Amino acid sequence: MILFKYIFWLLYRIWFYILVTLPILVLFPILLISISKESWYPFFFKLARFWAKFILIGMGFVYSIKREQIPEQDKSYMFIANHTSMVDIMLMLVSVKNPFVFVGKAELAKIPLFGFFYKRTCILVDRNSAKSRQAVFLRAQRRLKSGLSICIFPEGGVPEEHIILDEFKDGAFRLAINHQIPIVPITFADNKKRFSYTFFSGGPGKMRVKVHKFLSTEGLTIENTKTLNENARTIILNQLQQFNP
Repeated sequence: MILFKYIFWLLYRIWFYILVTLPILVLFPILLISISKESWYPFFFKLARFWAKFILIGMGFVYSIKREQIPEQDKSYMFIANHTSMVDIMLMLVSVKNPFVFVGKAELAKIPLFGFFYKRTCILVDRNSAKSRQAVFLRAQRRLKSGLSICIFPEGGVPEEHIILDEFKDGAFRLAINHQIPIVPITFADNKKRFSYTFFSGGPGKMRVKVHKFLSTEGLTIENTKTLNENARTIILNQLQQFNP
């Protein structure tokens, strides 16, 4: 019985990478066109949402999204969520309709094929480099000025399995305050159980998402960064504890 579980987990991981790669190969010419101009990013974003739904459905994940507030069209936001799984990216794309740009780890650009588009559409950061972190702000400012939103996983990486929610970095909150855009806290309840970074684990099932009421940054200054950070983290942590008591 245990042997069958390990065989399933092995095939399940292989199947995931097939699902990630297949739409990119099929849509490759269209994807290339969609990233050829920065102004065409909203079209690329629609393709990315299709790619994400394809993967989630193909993996047997049934996602359920509850929203306390809905983002307005043509308005910029800072989307944040807890980070526990490789499918967090896909679930974020499915959960949010407003075109946004990920701020993500530079290492992901090394993944074959996926990395080609990742480094051309996302804002990459090397968290060990102060110069790279500073460059993130400049690139994000340009995207926000063009009317897009930003998505950051503020834990700064995937915490160890026993940690429910790691401390949040301040970058997302400073950026939101600088541009006076709302913070949108989002809780992913089941991603660690469904598809964590532990290779022999996971399986099909439900994925619950909660989009919380937005946190306003109107009138806030950089001195309010820590308070805003703590408020957002408390909202997500409380929701995680309600989902998984």
